[in-house]
Amino acid sequence: MTGIFAHRALLPEGWADRVRLTFDEAGFITSVESGAAAQATDMDLGSGILLPAPANLHSHAFQRAMAGMTEHRSGRQDDFWSWRTLMYRFLDLLTPDAVEAIAALAYVEMLEAGYAAVGEFHYVHHQPGGAPYDDIARLSQSIFAAAASTGIGLTHLPVLCSHGGAGGAGLTGGQLRFGCDSERFARLFEAASDAVRDGPADWAIGIAPHSLRAILPEQLTEAVALVPDGPIHIHIAEQQKEVRDVEAWLGARPVEWLLDHAPVDARWCLVHATHMSAAETRALAQSGAVAGLCPITEANLGDGAFNGRLYLADGGRFGVGSDSNIRIALSEELRQLEYSQRQRHEARNVLAASDRSTGRLLYGKALDGGARALKRDSGALAAGLLADLVSIDGDALALCALSDDQILDGWIFAADDRLVRDVWSAGRHCVTGGRHRMRDAVDGNYRRVMKALIEAL
Repeated sequence: MTGIFAHRALLPEGWADRVRLTFDEAGFITSVESGAAAQATDMDLGSGILLPAPANLHSHAFQRAMAGMTEHRSGRQDDFWSWRTLMYRFLDLLTPDAVEAIAALAYVEMLEAGYAAVGEFHYVHHQPGGAPYDDIARLSQSIFAAAASTGIGLTHLPVLCSHGGAGGAGLTGGQLRFGCDSERFARLFEAASDAVRDGPADWAIGIAPHSLRAILPEQLTEAVALVPDGPIHIHIAEQQKEVRDVEAWLGARPVEWLLDHAPVDARWCLVHATHMSAAETRALAQSGAVAGLCPITEANLGDGAFNGRLYLADGGRFGVGSDSNIRIALSEELRQLEYSQRQRHEARNVLAASDRSTGRLLYGKALDGGARALKRDSGALAAGLLADLVSIDGDALALCALSDDQILDGWIFAADDRLVRDVWSAGRHCVTGGRHRMRDAVDGNYRRVMKALIEAL
């Protein structure tokens, strides 16, 4: 058993003092006791405040290498669709070794930000031009190597993408690296599943139909049949043009169509779901699915703002993800989510219930939604759950005058992820003193890969 002693911790029943937590070699919490005494073998966190660590429910790891490359005005209006042009050009240069090096940096940064696990929405499968590798899951293997070396918990989500737009448009250019028909995707999924079973016990696998615009309706049914126990993630209603195109093709708005034609339930994560009618918003909330919100990326790409007030009023669940990884920052992701609602409604503390802490609500929802979306036994400091833990610096100036839920308000709204001191993923102690144990080696590999990519662009 490994023991951790925290003078302050957030338990399911609320804040507690003098908390002793133990976990076993499998990474599961075996006991949590408040009002306890530290034992000689325990790791004493000192001023560190112990929290459950959330999961990052939506990542495209390779896009971390594009950060900063698209922040200039082109000759025409820039939007999501023009941003994709560089993305397709960039990904045609990626080798398996480059994918691993970039993913490793992204995962180190996620852990240093306080995330314990990631849902990798992985859609670069093949060689440039679309021919499969000899091992059809070769690029998934690059993701597995990055996750294993950095210690992050992983839910792998291989993506089915067969078309370049609504109505069955063909894949072109860089999109060819994504392409799978149902038969090829089934083979890829089987190969990736075998590798996940050989990985750490806390890893999981699901599927990710890319979006309604990128597959045919019958392919969605075939893909869902591959995972009778979930999880299932899908991009949905991110852009107004996407909504118009899908409605023109399928005769209904994307979320409306999906809820009417697929078995959407608690196994599903609908990523973005930005542009929904009021009826769609209420129906999604009542379905039990998780809305996968990526506020930093959604702001960067000009997607628009999710209707959080209405969604939460109907009991909706959400988690957060870093998506394009232009900036990996857990506290900022939550802050941007609330601020987008304040701008939308011209009000303050929009998502919190009356007389409740906004930071506590945001953090609690992210814990629950992330664990549910990744099918991960985590989300609280409780016996039987994975030891996904984060310790933040209680001596930080931003927190020195705060107590109880104000601690989370201070971290999210007045500070940043430099407050993160230690992070465990399924008991793996990945971050110590705010720095990942593999940071130097990962940085060196990333710099080498980026030098070669920039020379090739």
